[in-house]
Amino acid sequence: MTRSWKSAPLLATLGLALLPAQIARADAVTDFYAGKRLTLITSASTGGGYDQYARLLAQHMPKYIPGAPNIIVQNMPGAEGIKAANYLSEIAPRDGTSLGGLQRNTALARFYQPQGTTIQFDVQKFTWLGSMQQEIGLLLVRPASGVTDVTGLKTKEITASSTSRNSPASIYPRLLNALYGAKIRVIEGYGGSQESLLALERGEADSHVSGGSSAAFRARYRPWEKAGTVKVLLQIGMERDREYPNIPTALEIVDNPEAKRIFEIAFVEQVMGRPFMLPPDVPKDRSNALRKAFDEAMKDKDLIVDADKRGMELDPVGGARIAELLDLVYNTPPALAERIRQIVK
Repeated sequence: MTRSWKSAPLLATLGLALLPAQIARADAVTDFYAGKRLTLITSASTGGGYDQYARLLAQHMPKYIPGAPNIIVQNMPGAEGIKAANYLSEIAPRDGTSLGGLQRNTALARFYQPQGTTIQFDVQKFTWLGSMQQEIGLLLVRPASGVTDVTGLKTKEITASSTSRNSPASIYPRLLNALYGAKIRVIEGYGGSQESLLALERGEADSHVSGGSSAAFRARYRPWEKAGTVKVLLQIGMERDREYPNIPTALEIVDNPEAKRIFEIAFVEQVMGRPFMLPPDVPKDRSNALRKAFDEAMKDKDLIVDADKRGMELDPVGGARIAELLDLVYNTPPALAERIRQIVK
């Protein structure tokens, strides 16, 4: 069936009729944000890696938001990011004036603990703006422990330093034990990644399995690596870091398809890296504008230069991709999801 020539003027007329509505929506967003002050709640303490990324975004993103509002950063650390996520879900304004910067492992907290009473948020109800960096963790080991390659993880027990049971530094060793047959005994209770690394330096622990590998983190262990007292044995992420092209990832050392699938689910938080989001129910026109502003900011030359000056790596991923990955995680078949929970609990 061919279209009548008469339909062309009609479509043109309809198109023109839609333009005022589109312009009105854009103007409404501009009018709303003009002169506003937005608050970016970060789950990190002042000075840490997540805090630095939040402040970099707050500095450069406003120019891409209609109305060019200011963004201030407010720190809300606690409970591995759960405190900030609960606030953003239940208390923060839902009008587009509140943004969040969460820790990457917070997004999988409900998956690992579906009955967790402290978790009041649903990550699938957040609007994810994107992440400024994708993460790759590293398994650092002291060769003096007797383990010098990945196969040695199966034959000799080693200790690993960590902060708490629900931190990546504890979860990833448990996954390696269950899926690869490693023999890593985690020692928990260290105050943070720097204390965990200090334990490695002192020989209190044989290894440390990091969730990420920031510039500050690498600067700390590189002298030990150069001296030969610490070795990078394995990478914790979807892909190899360009700095360690010959070091395998955890995904590459397992042959079992189910084991690979479990690592892929666990490493979703690595892709999320440094995620930013909005509370539930933010009006669509405003959330769309903020997501677009985030994407534009990631290409901003001044932001890129500032990041380079501060030794901050940029490897952005879009908000739609994060939402897609989280949908895959939370739609994991029940039997497989339960196995993962038993491993990491």
